[in-house]
Amino acid sequence: MLRFLTAGESHGKGVVSILEGYPAGVGVDVKKINSELARRQVGYGRGGRMGIEKDKVEVLSGLKKGLSFGAPIAIFIKNKDFSIDKMPSIVSPRPGHADLAGGMKYGLKDFRLILERASARETVARVAIGALCKQFLDEFKVSIFSHVTQIGNVKLNKKNILSKIKNLAENSKLRCADKKTELEMIKLIDKAKKEKDSLGGVFEVIVRNLPVGLGSYVQWDKRLDGLVAQAVLSIPAVKAVEVGDGINNASLFGSNVQDEIFYKKGSGFNRKTNAAGGLEGGITNGEPLIVRGYMKPIATLAKPLSSVNVASKKTAKATKERADICAVPAAGVIAESMISYTLMNSFLEKFGSDNMSEIKDNFKNYKEKIKKF
Repeated sequence: MLRFLTAGESHGKGVVSILEGYPAGVGVDVKKINSELARRQVGYGRGGRMGIEKDKVEVLSGLKKGLSFGAPIAIFIKNKDFSIDKMPSIVSPRPGHADLAGGMKYGLKDFRLILERASARETVARVAIGALCKQFLDEFKVSIFSHVTQIGNVKLNKKNILSKIKNLAENSKLRCADKKTELEMIKLIDKAKKEKDSLGGVFEVIVRNLPVGLGSYVQWDKRLDGLVAQAVLSIPAVKAVEVGDGINNASLFGSNVQDEIFYKKGSGFNRKTNAAGGLEGGITNGEPLIVRGYMKPIATLAKPLSSVNVASKKTAKATKERADICAVPAAGVIAESMISYTLMNSFLEKFGSDNMSEIKDNFKNYKEKIKKF
């Protein structure tokens, strides 16, 4: 099975990722990894750091001539802003950040030491891992993408753009599929910037062409909806996750929520609706996987909130750090990576985990059996 670790601080030498369990025989294009890193940096409302860092990976191990061979894959991403030793100590923790809780947990009164590791800069390593997992999933024609559905109180109406979401989002400053809505979002971000405030929002991840049967209902920790939710909630500032129409469904009658099942000779079982978001009983059901992440506004503000100086215990303004105004588009890209990692793990659990040839044979045989069910 897969597992990964990351290491590195926001303003340290760089960030390292190590992925173990990646099967042998997967063709890996490093350019595609760098492309995913670039997607993470895009978004109206991002801070000055994005203008400094031009993230590129250095593969340290696990690949030879673009092919995996079963060994752990180690990746290094250098920080151009390598200034940790020169940066001032932080003694007034920021509300909404890990500063105070982390300092109390580890017995550290310089919150710089908490900030550097708790920073969302760490997610660049996750996107590199996710890019590897995406290239594995590509072998099975599984596609995954994200788009922004809400910034602050400005919401996207998806009714007329469902078939075009991916292309429209990729060409948007905010990964929003509707130009009119994007302009309203930009105005709101400009207002937040002027008022030295920040904004959160909602992103949606859509995964298409997943096979039936990933995940399981037999134990609580094997349910795929739980695994997906944990992966997305691990992203800094994401405070809620929705699968399918989960939030709206809570207020409806069951007869208006469940996705009725139909059968057509030649194409098999199908559903005309997807309120479940592609998961039933913790298992993929063949419909697109739909996951939404709800991101709170960035905690670091240009106009700091009230805090306490931990040395003097007197009221003080929270420390002001360089930060984004809005990072919802980037969070969507990070969520793609975390979901890709989670789905690849489920693939390996279902179809084997040593080499691509064996996995593809098992996948093909399973698909044939499903057709005859």
